[in-house]
Amino acid sequence: MKPDLLTAKDTRFPARLRERLDDGAPAQLSALGNLDLLAQLKIALFCSSRCPGSAIIAAYDQAAHWRDTGRCVISGFHSPVEKECLRILLRGPQPIIICPARSLETLRLPSDWKAPLAGGRLLILSCFPAAQRRATAELAARRNDLVAALADEVWFAHIAPGGQMERLAADSSRQTHSP
Repeated sequence: MKPDLLTAKDTRFPARLRERLDDGAPAQLSALGNLDLLAQLKIALFCSSRCPGSAIIAAYDQAAHWRDTGRCVISGFHSPVEKECLRILLRGPQPIIICPARSLETLRLPSDWKAPLAGGRLLILSCFPAAQRRATAELAARRNDLVAALADEVWFAHIAPGGQMERLAADSSRQTHSP
């Protein structure tokens, strides 16, 4: 499946990226799936890689709540807790936007993504060119900025002190996130 390419001049390109990221907005996006999901109210899910048990359980409960209420969730779904939340969300009917920290050109779709993608409730979105085939810490940080900028609301399951999520939380609190 070949991704759609959206340039900043494309009418489907989210204006919110230019508004919130200004010169840091990506020049183009690659997309697989239902681009109409970008128009929905979106909540961003973030969680540090290291996370205490109490926060893990709260995150799983929150994901089940979003699933049961039909809330559109956007995330990189990269940390262990985010991955498990994705598994919970994939069992429901609500829309999901997945933003990998790499290009979509050679992305192999996991089998549990195929039905939601075909059903129009999944969008896979990337701001990275074809040459970026592997996720790195730098690409993950850029991806997280993209996710936060696209979201109407940001939710952190856990923020480890001194980690990447702490910087993202500080940056995203300066942006306007009104549902």
